Amino acid sequence: MAKQVSELSVPVPWGEIRGKVWGPDHGRPVLCLHGWADNCGTFNTLIPLLPKECKYVALDLPGHGLSSHRPPGVFYSHSEYVADVRRVVDALQLKKCSIIGHSMGGEIAGLFSALYPEMVDALVLLDAFGFLPTDSTEISKVMRQGIDEMLRFENKKEEKKRVYTYKTAVGRLSAANPSLSEQSVHILLERGLVQVEGGFVFSRDVRVNFKNIVRLSLDLSLEMQSRIQASVLVVLAEGGFDRMLSEPAQSKFTSTLLQRLQDGNHRVVTVPGDHHVHLNKPEVVAPFVSDFLRSKALSQPTSHKL
Repeated sequence: MAKQVSELSVPVPWGEIRGKVWGPDHGRPVLCLHGWADNCGTFNTLIPLLPKECKYVALDLPGHGLSSHRPPGVFYSHSEYVADVRRVVDALQLKKCSIIGHSMGGEIAGLFSALYPEMVDALVLLDAFGFLPTDSTEISKVMRQGIDEMLRFENKKEEKKRVYTYKTAVGRLSAANPSLSEQSVHILLERGLVQVEGGFVFSRDVRVNFKNIVRLSLDLSLEMQSRIQASVLVVLAEGGFDRMLSEPAQSKFTSTLLQRLQDGNHRVVTVPGDHHVHLNKPEVVAPFVSDFLRSKALSQPTSHKL
């Protein structure tokens, strides 16, 4: 499959959404959505281990990798990302697809599958829950924080991006993401850096660091989850996302979400590893994802083109 990799570019009103495509042109379409501050390289090691009959479209979400940044004054939120996914789906003329989402990409995938249930036949959540509810009493505080961060950023004098040597960029990404192996750091930096005079700058938009101002309560998350028609596979890492939750109530919320999925005959498995296990040790994750895609997507005869 390594020989069947091509670059993707989809025009959008403010620029382009970039990505990589693996597999045959007429393969079963599988969208792959990366986590926060990562890029589509996060799937470089996993996709070659998955069924060869599929066509994998891995995106650099706007503000990440090689995709265009959003225009000035525009927030990055999960609902905006869902619209981006729909733009790509429409550009590829897909009637139905499967989705693999890691971390934040899993939340975007969950929301897309709830809003467009007829368009998704199989949903794989890699160290993600599909939704990450916020305590209702905290939502106003988080929204205000995100808005204030954006306004402070806009009121600052424009600063030049810091220029790094490749070695110092490796050190910075490694320090910020201790769950990444050394090889994984180099993989993500392939699309995570842009060469400039004197060295490299990180390609992602600094605004992706600001708080997501569009939040869902537990009740709304469960309502959205109930609208998903796709079969769902959740692959959790033992040392993964659940240990990194910043808000105390979220662990209780995610347990409820997982229980609802299991009650609906969806599959939840746990593998040894950390938050980026799909990239660091793809052989641990690939068998579960491959079996799921074969049984829930490839076994279906439906045409996926409009």
